[in-house]
Amino acid sequence: MPTPPEQLEAEGALAGLIASIGRVLLGKEHQVRLAVAGLLARGHLLLEDLPGTGKTTLAEALARGFGLAFKRVSFTSDLLPADLTGINVLDPGSGTFRFQSGPLFTQVLLADEINRASPRTQSALLEAMAAGRVSIDGTSHDLSRPFVVIATQNGLDQIGTAPLPESQLDRFLMRLSLGFPERAAERALLAGEALRLDAFLDAQAPVSLPALQQRCSRQHCSPALLDYVLDLVALSRRADQPGAPLSPRASQGLVAAARAWSLLEGRPFVTPADVQAVFPSVAEHRLEPSSAGGLSERLMEQVDALR
Repeated sequence: MPTPPEQLEAEGALAGLIASIGRVLLGKEHQVRLAVAGLLARGHLLLEDLPGTGKTTLAEALARGFGLAFKRVSFTSDLLPADLTGINVLDPGSGTFRFQSGPLFTQVLLADEINRASPRTQSALLEAMAAGRVSIDGTSHDLSRPFVVIATQNGLDQIGTAPLPESQLDRFLMRLSLGFPERAAERALLAGEALRLDAFLDAQAPVSLPALQQRCSRQHCSPALLDYVLDLVALSRRADQPGAPLSPRASQGLVAAARAWSLLEGRPFVTPADVQAVFPSVAEHRLEPSSAGGLSERLMEQVDALR
């Protein structure tokens, strides 16, 4: 059966985007593919690693590659919730209050070093991430669509950090770690072979994220595939299993991310291999919030994917 033209177009656009970002962030194709899959699945991303590994570069390249409005906020210890959401200010001319929006009112928000802000400021993101709106003085204000939070986080052993609560970690579809580049990639970086971000923005034609998100939601999941996901989630909830249990939000996110991965793989249907490719990134920060863990791999080893 021939591949539909719209699928070929989607595959070509995504392959070109991933290749272009890979020229900016050398040696990180797998992490770039996972991050793109996260946006296709309508999820928020948490990038956790040491400073200087390319987290901010990846976030901005994703936003610009999809042609989305982008804002960056440094989450310092003195950042207040109103600094994100905005405030009502008095208009001297009319004597009435008008809403002055904050940086949350964008399409991609880079929450840089999110764990350096106070828990109160961190929690200001919850309503925005969950419902796509914020409430100021009892009035709700809708955010742009699509709306994505890409947060960076340094290790919790560093000075001045406050861990994200489990309820907020659960709002992030994926947690990714870029890690150090391989020697050949770092040599190319030192030799100046990486594409500068401003040059990438000039060369890369924007890819329509909403259209690809719609395409992604139509990827077929068989009943057997859904049962495989349910088996993984059910195993995490057993009393004899270490770590926290996976919630229904996690299982929904896992299916959405697997659909996105199957689209990147050029198939109109989802396989267990797609679930396994995204499962550690979707599940690990929910199973073991404060460590690198490995519980997701243990769960996959205990569940038979062949049906």
